[in-house]
Amino acid sequence: MHLWSRSVKNDLVDDEGSAALEFVVVGVLLLVPLVYLVLTLGAVQEQTLGAEAAARHTARVIGQAESAQAASASGDAVLANVMREYGMDADAVQVGIACSPATTSCPSAGATVVVTVRTRVSLPFMPPIFGLDDLAAIPVEAQAAQKVSRLWGSG
Repeated sequence: MHLWSRSVKNDLVDDEGSAALEFVVVGVLLLVPLVYLVLTLGAVQEQTLGAEAAARHTARVIGQAESAQAASASGDAVLANVMREYGMDADAVQVGIACSPATTSCPSAGATVVVTVRTRVSLPFMPPIFGLDDLAAIPVEAQAAQKVSRLWGSG
């Protein structure tokens, strides 16, 4: 009986080298998802800031333009610059411009211009096989409003 208790005691104490292996395995298992989460949140934040900046600056430029032609040209230029600055895919960005109250022409004097920018953020390292990149995309939308002067277009 004395021999049996000694062998059990030695088996419980003899675990040399397993702490380092456990540290490496558990560290990798926890680190990989954490790094992926940081990459994903960074991509979503970048596209969210880009959509918000595009909506805000485009609404401001349209609301302060001298005429409808200048508003269109300036709005397109600002939108292209913001999309380039934030690395947004031009094919994935949808822009909607509306005026409140709805009139025959937008923008018009005294109206409020509302610009809506929509895009999709693809998750990092998602392969384009079987449409997985489209299924695993996060939609992002931003809106901005700008009041147009009552004297707009009068010169």
